[in-house]
Amino acid sequence: MITVKYFASLKSIAGKDEDQFNLGPEVSLLQLSQEIAKTSPQLGEWVREKRVMVSINHDIASPTTIVKDGDEVALLPPFSGGC
Repeated sequence: MITVKYFASLKSIAGKDEDQFNLGPEVSLLQLSQEIAKTSPQLGEWVREKRVMVSINHDIASPTTIVKDGDEVALLPPFSGGC
């Protein structure tokens, strides 16, 4: 089971704090985005377009990262600010 957690404004878009997906032993981030899109098309698209930050088990993920059964995926909105 892969757990996807939504943070900040992404919670409102998804309409929930998290999802769980049973997709087998491993999937690509693209495949996971397609599953996310089934319940939240906008978020699935944003993952594919790299408009949100994705971390897997607290490490920033790249588009080629493989997601494994048991992983925790976090979707984070873009950050800005600073001095």
